[in-house]
Amino acid sequence: MSYKIVADSCCEFPPEWEKDSRYERIPLGLEVDTELIMDDESFDQAQFLKKVAASPKCPKSFCPSPEKFKEAYETDAENIFVFTLSSKLSGSYNSAELGKKLYVEEHGNKNIFVCDSESASCGETQLARKAVEWSDAGLSFNEICKKLTEYRDRMKTYFVLDNLETLRKNGRLTGVKALVASTLSIKPVMGSTKGEIIQLSQAIGIKKGLAKMAEVVAKEAVHPEDKTLMITHCNCPDRAQSTKEMILSKIKVKDVLIMDTKGVSSMYANDGGVIVTL
Repeated sequence: MSYKIVADSCCEFPPEWEKDSRYERIPLGLEVDTELIMDDESFDQAQFLKKVAASPKCPKSFCPSPEKFKEAYETDAENIFVFTLSSKLSGSYNSAELGKKLYVEEHGNKNIFVCDSESASCGETQLARKAVEWSDAGLSFNEICKKLTEYRDRMKTYFVLDNLETLRKNGRLTGVKALVASTLSIKPVMGSTKGEIIQLSQAIGIKKGLAKMAEVVAKEAVHPEDKTLMITHCNCPDRAQSTKEMILSKIKVKDVLIMDTKGVSSMYANDGGVIVTL
């Protein structure tokens, strides 16, 4: 059956998806000072990071309207799979669900599955790629929905950031001592549980932080040989490559995909941040 992948713009798309009409990113809005920047094809990471660095205020993000999601569902595709930021971090999931209700009220029932990724960035990408894989394999809509939920519940997300201030000031680090960590150059290794950010470990300095993250990834990996290691980075390809090499020195994986972050992920990860999912 034909399918369409819809995701909010925190989801990084592989290059081959960018010009394919079966894949659509719904942009969130980003605010730096009083300037509104859309996280769409016009997003310029370098300029954005400069503006954030120069601003005394913490940048903010705004989720898409339900109408934007509804418009994305208006397609001839028989099955629509929707992936959003963790509902614990953003209102994007609620907007996607409301968009579904609006669509049904206007057009009637359709196979639309809205998946709360309980993650972000490449966590959304992982789930979207599984939806494509299982669609191409001929699985039914209901089978794919069930498998996506099960995969989401097993998936692990990790990250190490140079700067935790955006997460902290936007209320995303409840219980994590971000200010102390920044002051002491301690880099926490972060993860998530049911979509909420938690601290898994820590190290002094970014290099040791990434090495510690690689250790945690390898220790917690279950059947990694069947999975794709995904790494997203904010303007630090060398760190992403180093992280890949450290992880692959400990475990074998099916495939590796490294991507640079778009707008929302760049805002929260900040310059130099690295995110890993497996």
